[in-house]
Amino acid sequence: MSTTPASPRMVEVSGAEALWLLEGAALGRLVYVRRELTVVRPARHVWEFGNLVVRTPVQAAAVPPTATYHVEEIDPRTGTGWSVTATGHAEVITDRDEAAHYHRTLSGWAHGPHDAIIRIHPRSLAGFRLGDGSEHR
Repeated sequence: MSTTPASPRMVEVSGAEALWLLEGAALGRLVYVRRELTVVRPARHVWEFGNLVVRTPVQAAAVPPTATYHVEEIDPRTGTGWSVTATGHAEVITDRDEAAHYHRTLSGWAHGPHDAIIRIHPRSLAGFRLGDGSEHR
């Protein structure tokens, strides 16, 4: 008897699970629009006090008032895993002591003018589990 491969499925998770997945990850991507072009930058993050703090190689002056942050963990062999996206108001952390704290705790790829610490106040948080559909047989 032959079996057919399960069809891929994408299932939305609760906000609590999406937050749990986001908190457990360390790497993601900051996504925003600048001069009508979509900009995507690698970033490290931490979830603190209901906000997402992101360190990314971008000029602070380029950070728009709204940004999206995306994290995922997907197995390239099976296509299974998860994906979480947070969108909200973004602000550059300008307090020297606070910025220094995050420069110590979040490693970055660039230093100097192309190294920003950004706080995102999420208005929306969406997450999905990516499965092969076998759990529904």
